[in-house]
Amino acid sequence: MILIVGATGFLGRETAGLLLAKGEKVRVMARTLSKADDLKQAGAEVVQGDLIDHASLTRACQGVKCVFATAHSLLGRGKYHSKHVDGEGHRALIDAAKKAGVDHFVYVSILGAAPDHPISLWRRKHQIEDYLKASGLSYTILRPPAFMEQHAHLFNGKAILESGKTSILGTGAKPRNFMAARDVAQFAVIALTDSKMRNQILEVGGPQNFTNNQVAELYGKLAGVTPKVSHMPPPIAGLMSILLKPFAPGVSMIMHGASLPDDAFDETFDAAALLKEYPIKLTTLEEFVRERVAEMKEQVPA
Repeated sequence: MILIVGATGFLGRETAGLLLAKGEKVRVMARTLSKADDLKQAGAEVVQGDLIDHASLTRACQGVKCVFATAHSLLGRGKYHSKHVDGEGHRALIDAAKKAGVDHFVYVSILGAAPDHPISLWRRKHQIEDYLKASGLSYTILRPPAFMEQHAHLFNGKAILESGKTSILGTGAKPRNFMAARDVAQFAVIALTDSKMRNQILEVGGPQNFTNNQVAELYGKLAGVTPKVSHMPPPIAGLMSILLKPFAPGVSMIMHGASLPDDAFDETFDAAALLKEYPIKLTTLEEFVRERVAEMKEQVPA
């Protein structure tokens, strides 16, 4: 039995689908059971659980061979603040997995995670990496970059397809790596079902690096529109980060990142070495955007 924590997110849902297609037994933990109805219909066992409810983690881990932890609380606030979910919650999940005799734990970190990173989520992810490595559990740590589904589409291109305009935080000129969740899921499945990735930290990424401005241009080009792109200047993003911190810590963190100089931390990735060891077909950003444009056209009445 493989437990997926965060199964209703982009990566969790893709990974669950691939595992079920391989005939693996999958248990998914969801805070709201109805959000996992499609996974239940596909053959997954669905259990109610919450990373801030430690007793639910103990129940979810019973009889489980592997745990896949891909939940996060980037925009959480109050009791779901990132420090409670991404920090304390994941420590509790690791403890529950160890107590239940789980054989292997796969944790989704983030590309560039480091103890001295200028953004708190990256530091928190690195802390959980260290906690997992010190737990005594067999582990795999995956470090993916920004997901195309969220950072290219929801935060940028979706608005262009719907209205022909988008707003970008900062200058939009910093090169970044984007990766499709379905591609990360392929590595997750290997980590969960093949011992070759055990006790490793594996950085993964997409085949190309783009700036946010280039992402907007690509959406416009493939949609046949000239997008109107506005930018929030870094100093304004810095001010908004300070003002929003008491009320929306996740948004504040994003604003803080947008306020930093482009060379404050690297977000690029060279996939050559990764593909040499794992010859997986990676989705290009152009392929991904073409799919989103096709979906939009299907939704428009004839």
